[in-house]
Parts: sequence; C-alpha cells; structure tokens
Amino acid sequence: QVQLVESGGDVVQPGGSLRLSCSASGSDFSFSRTSTYWYRQLPGKERESVAGISSAGSPVYWGSVKGRFFISIDAANNTVNLQMNHLKVEDTGTYFCKPITLQTWGQGTQVTVSS
Repeated sequence: QVQLVESGGDVVQPGGSLRLSCSASGSDFSFSRTSTYWYRQLPGKERESVAGISSAGSPVYWGSVKGRFFISIDAANNTVNLQMNHLKVEDTGTYFCKPITLQTWGQGTQVTVSS
C-alpha cells in the first residue's frame, strides 16, 4: 500500500518562505502519472484546496495563495513540491498532499507563520 509523507513544515516569520515536499512509498507509484493536490487545514476550519498539478505539469491554485505558492513535480525524486513565498499568519495550518489515484491521506506537515 502506498503511503504519503509530507515534509518541510516549520515555524517561519511573516513574509518568509517554505518548501513543502510530498513523497510516496511504493516503487510502482509515480507522481508523473497522476494529478496531485495540496490541501491545508487551518485552525478551526475544514480542509481546503491549496494547489494542484496535473501529470502534464499544469498547475492550479485556489484563493489567497495565487501568486505566492507554486506547485511542481520533481520527476527525478518522485515528489510533488509546494514552494510557499510571502507567507502570512493566516497560512498557518497543517498541509496535506494527495494524488487523485490514492484514497489515503498522509499525516500532514505543520506550517506555522508567526512573528
């Protein structure tokens, strides 16, 4: 069974940057063959979409992250990354990735933006 692992979360000051990475166990799984989405769950709120990328590399972004966050596929390392720039306090939350071909969720990675 493929397991997802999100990493890269940290505590950062407003205006800072982080790069999240999504990896998957299982030799038969490739992010280059599916669409993958990043979600986040902000404190006291439901999980929401943040960004997605197709197997062809076409990105899509939601809401306030447009122009600040950038999603990409690293085919060589078989990861999907989320570059987060100009972070705001309201970006604080737990971030998850999920390919559309998988049903399970990873543990997420915590992003805290605080001065």
